[in-house]
Parts: sequence; structure tokens; C-alpha cells
Amino acid sequence: MPPLISVIVPVYNTKAYLPRCVDSLCAQTCRDLEILLIDDGSTDGTDKFCDELAGKDDRIRVIHKENGGPSSARNLGIRNASGKYLGFVDSDDYIEADMYEKLLQVITEKKAKCAQIGRNEIGADGAMLKNICEPPESLTAYGGKAFLRELLLHRGDCSFCTKLLAKELFEKEQFPVGVLNEDFHLLVKILPQIGTIYSLPEYGYHVFYRPDSNTRDTDRNRFSRVYMDNIDNADMVLALVRKEYPSLEKEAVRFGLFQRMDYLLHIPIAQMSKGNSFYRNVVSNIRKNWGRMIVNPYLSPKNKCYLTLFAVAPKGVRMVHARLKGRC
Repeated sequence: MPPLISVIVPVYNTKAYLPRCVDSLCAQTCRDLEILLIDDGSTDGTDKFCDELAGKDDRIRVIHKENGGPSSARNLGIRNASGKYLGFVDSDDYIEADMYEKLLQVITEKKAKCAQIGRNEIGADGAMLKNICEPPESLTAYGGKAFLRELLLHRGDCSFCTKLLAKELFEKEQFPVGVLNEDFHLLVKILPQIGTIYSLPEYGYHVFYRPDSNTRDTDRNRFSRVYMDNIDNADMVLALVRKEYPSLEKEAVRFGLFQRMDYLLHIPIAQMSKGNSFYRNVVSNIRKNWGRMIVNPYLSPKNKCYLTLFAVAPKGVRMVHARLKGRC
């Protein structure tokens, strides 16, 4: 009998953190599952360690591949998954023992294709960080349009790690390779096929921010790619909204402006030059949409103030902001 749930874990050089992750999966109260460890070309011995873990629990399967990034590892896992439902866990994170049981119960009772649970954030020192997304106070159902609106207002959780999803949702779409915010990119595309997402009122997924994480790296050398992808996603979803959900255009415009403001608040000052075409286009877009920004009901007065200042003197504002934050 095939497993009901396949949990896909991309693994790359995380030998020190993998045991906690895998232990939390093996301890699931929902026993009818398989654990797919997708070794993405590890070079620190994690590849052999995955094989050792598989020898301790017959529910663990290991697939070794050349390094291609987390999206390519997830896509390979999807193609090899035997379960009716898919879960995704990052190899340095861990989950509560009953997470998949609770998600599966909701999916079964509601005849749904997706359910999600809350996540909290844990720093390298073990301290709890401010949550990015707060779970609802009670079980809440979101239609595709309503869930997209939550994402556009930065209230929704786009992470696939907090969700259990029907495998059939991945028949036509997959995670984009080479995109850093791949979860958002894929989720907004499959929302029409998902139908209703049920959100549980509790925390079940624990995100660990390790200091050497590639996926959560804040190194300035990776700055441009991270924020460029965020803005590209904003432009993609604006085009999607205009085609599929025209009543959400104000929210989508707000999302794009907010992402551009975030870019300008974090860009290294040295990159704010005439030779940086992406930077110039960001500023040009803010200036072009200044009138729509001022009347947008979903941008706060503080957001509008920053965007107005960036439209007038972006580099000067960024220099002042850097001094106030003690960095450049």
C-alpha cells in the first residue's frame, strides 16, 4: 500500500541540523508517510549521512543528485513521490509530531486540496524571533482570491513548508529553478487549482535561522538577486491579477510598490548608480506610479512618506536611512 503522505526534504551541507529535522519527521503521529531526502550534491559528508539515516527507518528514501538548488531538488522529489499528498520541510527546520496528522484531518474532513499551519521563527541563539505570519484565531477557510489578497497585503504565508497539498496540484506546474522566492512564484500560479486553503489556528512548523544558511543569507553579494526576484514576482502577480482577479489591482499595485520600497531601504549605497539599470527602473517605476501610490488605501502613511522621498532623492534618503540604522 503506497504512503498517504510524501515529505520532501532538499538537503545540502546540513549534516549538523539534519538529525533534528529527520527525527521530527520520523516521530509523526501520522505513520503512513515516506520521507524523501533529496541530497543536492552535498560536499561535507551530508550525502553519506543521509544514507545512514535511511538505514535506520525504512520510510526514508534518499536520492542523490548534482547541485541545482532547492527548487530542482523539490521538483525531483515530486517526480519520485509515491504519496497522495505532499509536504515540504527544509533540512535545518523541524516540525511538531502531530503536524501532518492535523493537516490531513482537515483536508479529509473538508475534502480540500490544501491545509496550512502556523510557523514560528527561531534564531541561531535559540531565541524566538518576531513571527512573519500570524495564524488565525480559529480554523479559517480562504478561497483563492481571498488568499491571494492576504499575500498581497503581506499577511499571508506563501511557504510550502507549512502546507500539506494534493500531489495532483503539481502535474502542470513546478518550482521555478534559480528563483529565490520560489514558493510565492509557484503558489500564486496554482491558487485557482487549489480552490480553498484551510488555515489552522496554531504553530506546527519551526523555522531555524542558522548563521551559515544559504537560503536565508543576508550577504550583500546576494542582495541584488534576492530583491530583484521579489520585484520580478511583484510584476508577475500584477499581470496575473489584471487577468484573473481585476478587483485586486489596488492590492497588487501596493504589493509592487512595497517591494520596491524594501529594495531601496536595503540596497547597498554603492549600487545606487546610473550604471545600475535595475535600480534606475525601480526609481522610475515609483515616480511613474506616485499618483496611484498617494491614493492607495493599503499603503500606510509611513510607506507613502518613504516612497515619496525615494521618488525625489533616492540616494540621499538611503544614506540618511543607513546612518540611522548604523550600516551602509
